[in-house]
Amino acid sequence: MLNNTNFIGDVFEFVASPSNPIGDLVSPVLVGPNVKIISDRVYYWPQYTAIPVPANDDLMIFSFSKLTGHAGSRLGWAIVKDINVYNRMVQYINRADVEMSKDTLLRALTILKVVEEGDGKKFFNFARKVLRYRWEKLSHIFSFSKRFSLQNLSTRYCSYLGGDREPSPVFAWVHCKREADKNCSEVFAEAKIISRPGSRFFAENDHVRLNLATRQDDFDMLVPRLKQLISQEV
Repeated sequence: MLNNTNFIGDVFEFVASPSNPIGDLVSPVLVGPNVKIISDRVYYWPQYTAIPVPANDDLMIFSFSKLTGHAGSRLGWAIVKDINVYNRMVQYINRADVEMSKDTLLRALTILKVVEEGDGKKFFNFARKVLRYRWEKLSHIFSFSKRFSLQNLSTRYCSYLGGDREPSPVFAWVHCKREADKNCSEVFAEAKIISRPGSRFFAENDHVRLNLATRQDDFDMLVPRLKQLISQEV
């Protein structure tokens, strides 16, 4: 793994923070005058992670689907400090997409007005409460297991909501610790649990990702199936 490497040559580093699927806050590993950082901030919202400082990177990308869950809008945006990069991005978008549909923009604007009602924190507090409850539920279930383990996430200070905030990640990153469970997704599939294999995230397949940002009915079905899977440990 690269770590604070002085890199010679032109290179772009994509930094997803919080990371997917672990959910921890990470920093670039490359440094140097020819290194350009593109910060993936799609999960940098207070329902998913504590916000220690406002995001202030040179080029940041965001996604409407990750902010509110409205994936059908297919809307994203970027904050770009370099005017030359901004102009080239606008030129490319105009040629590739012509322009964003007006109904998509109107839908997004209507939803954002709801999000910012009051002090703008009601939506984030509600979403965080739901994810926090689900993370606590899964953490409790997996605490009885010697076969599986979850990622470790620590309490952090949140400058936006104020105070220390315990983890409320959007994904559970599960490790199958047995040598026989090299294909962890198959283990979960046998228990009728849909997961994503570690290979989709450049990891070994003894890991799987579980989505916590599901409909309540889906989560309610997940819990007893996880309990049953863990109860079968010998």
